Amino acid sequence: MALWGGRFTQAADQRFKQLNDSLRFDYRLAEQDIMSSVAWSKALVTVKVLTEAEQQRLEQALGVLMAEVQADPSAIVNSDAEDIHSWLEQKLIDKVGDLGKKLHTGRSRNDQVATDLKLWCKQQVSQLHHGIVHLQQVLVETAEAHQDAVMPGYTHLQRAQPVTFAHWCLAYVEMLARDASRLQDTLKRLDVSPLGSGALAGTAYPIDREQLAGWLGFASATSNSLDSVSDRDHVLELLSNAAISMVHLSRFAEDLIFFNSGEAAFVELSDRVTSGSSLMPQKKNPDALELIRGKCGRVQGALTGMMMTLKGLPLAYNKDMQEDKEGLFDALDTWMDCLQMAALVLDGIQVKRLRCKEAAEQGYANATELADYLVAKGVPFREAHHIVGEAVMEAIRQGKALEALPLADLQKFSMVIGDDVYPILALQSCLDKRAAKGGVAPQQVAAAIAATKQRLV
Repeated sequence: MALWGGRFTQAADQRFKQLNDSLRFDYRLAEQDIMSSVAWSKALVTVKVLTEAEQQRLEQALGVLMAEVQADPSAIVNSDAEDIHSWLEQKLIDKVGDLGKKLHTGRSRNDQVATDLKLWCKQQVSQLHHGIVHLQQVLVETAEAHQDAVMPGYTHLQRAQPVTFAHWCLAYVEMLARDASRLQDTLKRLDVSPLGSGALAGTAYPIDREQLAGWLGFASATSNSLDSVSDRDHVLELLSNAAISMVHLSRFAEDLIFFNSGEAAFVELSDRVTSGSSLMPQKKNPDALELIRGKCGRVQGALTGMMMTLKGLPLAYNKDMQEDKEGLFDALDTWMDCLQMAALVLDGIQVKRLRCKEAAEQGYANATELADYLVAKGVPFREAHHIVGEAVMEAIRQGKALEALPLADLQKFSMVIGDDVYPILALQSCLDKRAAKGGVAPQQVAAAIAATKQRLV
């Protein structure tokens, strides 16, 4: 049943109906549509459109529908209804007769869908925030178990300075903290109720919209009816939040794909998140991580698509805005799936400590320590930088680590170098010296783990 039709003399072409109908995806708003309908029925009592008894009958019938929807949400799509709103109205009429026809008094599908979508988004913010915090907790647990796992840190994908696997984990905890913060900021802006805005000019009934917003759990009601039915900023913001967080998850995935490669061999992934080759029996492919990395583009596409849909729309509601849901639903589902998969990847990961340490000791990652040593001896840093560059060249020529060069060879480049240089060049010393806040020194990493665990409780 369509919610319109009186001025039409021909039925809609089936091809148009197939393009126009949205029930196949907006059925996901069924619970929210029932919630907003219950609140609207209460508002209609305050303006004497419904009696208390009528409202109670409607609320009881809506409660029965809620239970049916929760038992089997997908059963809705078998209906021939145009959208979730027409489905709900017809079901209500089936249960309470003509009384069901009174519920739509004073409201429009425009403010109805805007309200439903905001209610759904609020629910998703809560679930996504929980998913982010869970992944942070798993990262912190992984960090705590690998504080002693020294590995190379990279810039330009070249070995740069030693770090620990724990420090690497905590970097992603910080990224996810910003993701969680963005979600909370988005929630503040979307927590306003459009219900009562009508089609675009507001409802003709003297309904207390602030009271109505409170019944639905919103912080307040919107201030402009024209904006209310046109606003999809919350969709854009959530898609943007998802897109940024998926970039973080993609980088996480790429790091672990590299760490898991035969060339690095820093970690081994659990069999539960890997697959094999149909041809090469020796293969163990990091498919879970590759899928996270790949799905990042899917979410970026949803954001771009919605931006393009909205950019040229005049006020107020236009049918183009029906495109807001499929991309949003898919993007947030994908984001949640990837948050959960990232946590699963860390569950059972094996860090190859010896291999990590060997790699950290290669690539002259302690060159900066030698430069700092020279600075402490009074050599200007720019000159020290040049001296160390020459020393590294000599070490490469001899095929030795920097700390393996004899003192006489090091003194060819600067006579201020003494025997006291060798403890400075030790791997542990490289870590210990980075003791400023946020550094890789063991005490700083331990403090960061403790602070993060307390914050995530």
